[in-house]
Amino acid sequence: MVRGFEPPAAVWGAGHRGVDLGLAPDGIVRAAAAGTVRFAATLASRGVVVVDHGTVRTTYEPVVAGVVVGQVVAAGQEIGRLGSGWHCAGSCLHWGLRRGDEYLNPLSLLGGGSGQVRLVPAAQRELVELAARRRAEQHAAVVGAARAGRPGQVGLAGRAGPAGRHGFMMPVSGPVTSGFGMRLHPVLRVWKLHDGTDLGATCGTPIRAPYAGRVSAAYASAGYGNRLMIDHGVVDGRNVVTGFNHAASYMVGVGDRVVTGQVIGFVGSTGFSTGCHLHLMVWQNGKVVDPMDWF
Repeated sequence: MVRGFEPPAAVWGAGHRGVDLGLAPDGIVRAAAAGTVRFAATLASRGVVVVDHGTVRTTYEPVVAGVVVGQVVAAGQEIGRLGSGWHCAGSCLHWGLRRGDEYLNPLSLLGGGSGQVRLVPAAQRELVELAARRRAEQHAAVVGAARAGRPGQVGLAGRAGPAGRHGFMMPVSGPVTSGFGMRLHPVLRVWKLHDGTDLGATCGTPIRAPYAGRVSAAYASAGYGNRLMIDHGVVDGRNVVTGFNHAASYMVGVGDRVVTGQVIGFVGSTGFSTGCHLHLMVWQNGKVVDPMDWF
């Protein structure tokens, strides 16, 4: 996978509404699932194929189509060959998934629809395996403590902090362990922007909605782990979206309305994380900003 699914924090915002898969020029492109071809032509100087699967449809570009509109295809059937005219530095297929006007993560079609399948470069294999072991260990700790009637030992009894000047309350109580700004990434070992604020909290600590809003995105990312975004609409004259990363799990999904203080998930250490914490993010008018400006 050259680039993963990165839905925008807001409908109109920047993002990557699909996944890019490395593929040799003229490589075979196959249907991800059974369906009916609804579009097979050139659009904006590149070949596009759209396959309708009923409630959702998959898109493939750039493709020199080998199918025609109305043709029924089976999962894995060849639908064309990789064409030219796309945005990858090398050669790749852009694979998309949509439900109506909503963009979804195409990888959710894999693994029985669990959305937990990730395609990663070979160089990142050890990091991903380590993250998987850490997730299994923390899940076992949370479940074991709950069964033993000791939820407090894994942070299940935590409380969020008081509201700030904009009315946003802290989603978890805990110290700031890494602030917003440039830093040496603790896992990747590269100098890059730390695009949020890390709040120290034990695995299993409840994460609470800092302000009322609607869940606009929820998915698994190689780097951010389990992440979720809440669109709070216009607050004090600016559109505000908050993001929560590295969680063990979430209790809400896309489209759900949440109220201030509602438990939306639990702190974890998924993705490229060195320990249990919450990576809190804020977008203001579509641009990532220092979260502490809002808390």
